[in-house]
Amino acid sequence: MLHWLQAPWPWYVSGPLIGLMVPLLLLLGNKVFGISSSLRHVCAACFPAKIPFFQYNWKAEQWNLFFVGGIIIGGWLASSYLTNGMPLNVNPNLTEQLQTYQIQESNSWVPTAIFSWEGLFTLRGFIMMVVGGFLVGFGTRYAGGCTSGHSINGLSNLQLPSLIATICFMAGGFIMANLILPFILKL
Repeated sequence: MLHWLQAPWPWYVSGPLIGLMVPLLLLLGNKVFGISSSLRHVCAACFPAKIPFFQYNWKAEQWNLFFVGGIIIGGWLASSYLTNGMPLNVNPNLTEQLQTYQIQESNSWVPTAIFSWEGLFTLRGFIMMVVGGFLVGFGTRYAGGCTSGHSINGLSNLQLPSLIATICFMAGGFIMANLILPFILKL
């Protein structure tokens, strides 16, 4: 069983499992699947200021905080105990392309040339982590939800705003990956 857990799961197993979370949450507790609202719940719980946006009953949504906590703990458990010990298999074309951007490390999920404390204090790292994080947070708030809320939950409920948001997520991802990211990586 451990070998089965350590291997990558095919899309036809993991996709339906993720998709089944939507009806399961709706049936078990009339809850909506999504992650981005958890930051609002944390802020409402930890900083009880008189800001109207944070004045609501966040305790009714504490299940979402446990859900996000489970994701974090599950990710840590998987990376600590369920790795197969094999080096990361990166396409040689990607390795070659990363080297044109002075990123020599190709055996890690996260290149330390960009995503590290040292990388944060470079222009490239600052744009990737700080500006990118701000834009993701702003976009999530502006769209009224994140990719999991719109693309998984909203589309399964046939909501037009979720379809529009998902199309915009995809278009933005294509533009970012193909036009903007190569420019940023050259910095």
